[in-house]
Amino acid sequence: MEFSLNHDGSMKPGEEQAPAPGAAPGEIIKDSSTADFMADVIEASRQIPVIVDFWAPWCEPCKQLGPALEKLVKGAAGMVRLVKINVDENQDLAAQMQIKSIPAVYAFAGGQPVDGFAGALPESQLKAFIEKLTGGAKSPVDTALDQACAALDDGDVATAGAVFAQIQAQDPTNERALAGMIRVSLASGETDQVQEMIASLPDELKTKPDIAAAIAAVELSLQSQDSGEADELRAILEKDENDHQTRFDLAMALYGQGRNEDAVDELLEIFRRNRKWNDDAARNQLLKIFEALGATDPLTMDGRKRLSTLLFS
Repeated sequence: MEFSLNHDGSMKPGEEQAPAPGAAPGEIIKDSSTADFMADVIEASRQIPVIVDFWAPWCEPCKQLGPALEKLVKGAAGMVRLVKINVDENQDLAAQMQIKSIPAVYAFAGGQPVDGFAGALPESQLKAFIEKLTGGAKSPVDTALDQACAALDDGDVATAGAVFAQIQAQDPTNERALAGMIRVSLASGETDQVQEMIASLPDELKTKPDIAAAIAAVELSLQSQDSGEADELRAILEKDENDHQTRFDLAMALYGQGRNEDAVDELLEIFRRNRKWNDDAARNQLLKIFEALGATDPLTMDGRKRLSTLLFS
């Protein structure tokens, strides 16, 4: 978008400017008006990027977009601001900004509009919009979450749990923090507590990718506890290589030992021998393991490739 505002609020052509570093004083999220637009948006954006949400109480998509934007702006922890403009109460400003439909969102930096979109976008696209506005810099919350995940991967459950709990206290619906708390409880052996935690989650949160992956990890862990000893299962399997149930149990025992690659190998072997066994049990379990590990895990990517090869062979 190559336009800016005159000091009287009217439109004029202009060049995009990069956001200036530092944070301006004042509220991170606020309602504004035509009279305060210069101070709340134009001047404020010279110090920190400002997102302007043009909305109205009767607009249904606005009711979806507004809370999603507010959540992400709060999560950015001061790296960006949100200003909300009710178009019904500020029709002159809406006309000057050429707002033809709502919700309409503009991003300002350096005193000028630099980006924007119309309509309600999914959270992933909103996050990308904000990351572009802040130059790709991660928010303090995201940085803390990355550190907590790294700590959990290194076995430092206490540190990870403290960070996840602090973030969850500030933002009870933070997907990564909730997923982290589930994994921390699982790693701590708090089986009953983690099951209660999962049961208390609203259905819409259970389907979020990070949380769904954590839930899958819990379900797999519980299954592995009932699978038996790996050495004993291997001895039984040596007597009958087509004993698919024993091989399945062996895969889960291996998963319980943290031998994920070996578990995947055994499930793929079941699928190779009899892909329809027990209503696609091997394939379904593979998909659950891939979900628990995450889409970018090397074992997931390799396992999916091997599964696809078997599917189309």
